[in-house]
Amino acid sequence: MSIISRPEPVDEKESDTVSHPLASEGTEVSSNAVADEESKLDAISLPDTLCGWMVVGSSFILFTLVTGYTNSFGVYLQEYQLHAFPTTPLSTLSWIGSLQFGCICLFGVVGGVLVEQYKSQIIVAIGGILMGACLLISSACNSPIALIFTQGILFGASGSLVLIPTMSLPGQWMDKHRALATGITVAGGSIGGLWMSYAVRALLSSVGYKWALRVTALIMMVFSVGLSPLMKKRFDLPRRSKIIDFRALKSAPFALVFLAIIFAGGAYYMPYYFMPSYSAVVLKLSKNWGTNISSILNASSIVGRIATGILGDRMGTLNTMFVTFLISAVSLFAI
Repeated sequence: MSIISRPEPVDEKESDTVSHPLASEGTEVSSNAVADEESKLDAISLPDTLCGWMVVGSSFILFTLVTGYTNSFGVYLQEYQLHAFPTTPLSTLSWIGSLQFGCICLFGVVGGVLVEQYKSQIIVAIGGILMGACLLISSACNSPIALIFTQGILFGASGSLVLIPTMSLPGQWMDKHRALATGITVAGGSIGGLWMSYAVRALLSSVGYKWALRVTALIMMVFSVGLSPLMKKRFDLPRRSKIIDFRALKSAPFALVFLAIIFAGGAYYMPYYFMPSYSAVVLKLSKNWGTNISSILNASSIVGRIATGILGDRMGTLNTMFVTFLISAVSLFAI
């Protein structure tokens, strides 16, 4: 005599769950969650499209303004040392440029978190307005200490809100040409330093450093706000539990690369800042020579930045970084 068991009633809640390849072993994902996830994937734009290249172009222009301005600071430093504040030690005046670039990197942590949590277009627009405001305030300063605070610290903190999206968004929108897009973007810093060196020298000679700061402020505000609608994220990143995860420093390779970048970054900007003043004070050359040296440095860097982006895809990013660090170190010893 066989016993036929009655089928158990199926709970409606259980019937609403299905297995899904994205779920870990032994877990189930609700069909509604799967549908939501698939709709999110469908909403993500494809990489390597015209929209992506528009983001790369906008990032290039904004990178030109922010990093180009810091790369051309040596022209300002020469003006401060020779005319505006001749009795102030060069070691004091150089703090303006040092803190400017240092605060861009330091406050980049804050800028990165803000870009993750909010719309990148809004962050870029706010950063551009704050950069312009800082330079306008700097134009009203009459002491090196005030310039250190405004043109150095405040501008650097504001610049990080623009610089972080320009460095991170091209990588989101590119897949096949990611390294090339990054190389094109960072080459904007050299191109900006190239033309801004001559533009700033012309303004300093004709209207003085205060009006040079005001004109630069206006340019940054107009372009940052105007290009901000194009600086959109391809997809939203999940919220992080920690702002900084120090566990990464426990990895020896990561810690070594981290320290290498810190020391290399400090040495990288020394020629940009001091060579224009060195040519005028030590070599007794004209002020135009300082501008020429700054422009030559930036022009040669254009080729290097794009080339390293291409080489990074072929020989590896760390190998490329090691080679460039070695060449830069030999060049500084030669100087």
